[in-house]
Amino acid sequence: MPKHNLYVWFVAPIIGVLAATHAHALDLKRSDVSAFIDKMVVTYQFDRTQVENTLRGAESEQAIIDAISKPAEKTVPWFEYRERFLIEKRINRGKSFMAEHQAMLDKLAADGAPIAEILGILGVETMYGEVTGKYRVLDALSTLGFDYPPRADFFRYELEQFLLMCREQNVAADKPLGSYAGAMGSPQFMPHSYRQYGADGNGDGKVDLWNNWDDVLASIANYLKQYGWRSGEPVVTDAVLTSIDTSAFTLGDVTLNETVGSLRSKGVKFTTTLPDTAPAVLLSLQGKDGPVYRVGFNNFYVITRYNRSPLYANTVYDLGQLIVSNRTTAVTK
Repeated sequence: MPKHNLYVWFVAPIIGVLAATHAHALDLKRSDVSAFIDKMVVTYQFDRTQVENTLRGAESEQAIIDAISKPAEKTVPWFEYRERFLIEKRINRGKSFMAEHQAMLDKLAADGAPIAEILGILGVETMYGEVTGKYRVLDALSTLGFDYPPRADFFRYELEQFLLMCREQNVAADKPLGSYAGAMGSPQFMPHSYRQYGADGNGDGKVDLWNNWDDVLASIANYLKQYGWRSGEPVVTDAVLTSIDTSAFTLGDVTLNETVGSLRSKGVKFTTTLPDTAPAVLLSLQGKDGPVYRVGFNNFYVITRYNRSPLYANTVYDLGQLIVSNRTTAVTK
């Protein structure tokens, strides 16, 4: 038998079976799935048949569980993570994007929005809309809501919010694509963020985070504002420790567990115009040649509400600063 026929008759069917085991339809009779359907019907007055048909079309995918189990923010050191984003192509794309949307950015800046950080977020999240995700949001949220026990409650809530959003925006639930975690559009908003912080930037009565850049920019600005962004205040600054003993600090946390004054009293040297009473946090990042220390302030913490990783927030800040400056390459740390 020719090799081609051997593949067609014996190997290909086996591969097909193996691939099928990595994705499966939801069992609507499962207690947790059934309870979810009941909630959508009773609490939000959805048509039962409609919800059942929507979930019947969802697929639980092992690839989604694999992806969320090893996010880059937890598997690579700071300097490698940073280098992935602070490349000339991304910086230049950010500069071009800024020029293309200068009028809207100026309008947001006049209202106190942080333009550099908005540009940094868009650059890290989706390369200014170029990479918005390949998974159906319905599949991502269904997989994680029903087959990922560590955070099932959170993702079932997001699935609930997604179905509400689809009804409000008149979007078919099986159409939107996003990340493996169900984040959507150019700003990668989770469904509850879409509903709560999405803003109508161009005044057409809709919030479109896939196709309307005015809405995208206004929504990110609104997100940061609602989480407490303080216009004119610093985000993060480089720091030097006078001692290699870091036992006096709680490292690895992004909460503002210190103040400017308490950090200085413990031997941390940094520059800021904020008063000693201002909340702050010491950040330790893995550089190529050892630890890199920074001090984050209120606005740094606000960025971590978008993504709680200190690697992410620092990279957003660095990318944004490069975009609004005259430099085209990053300083390696």
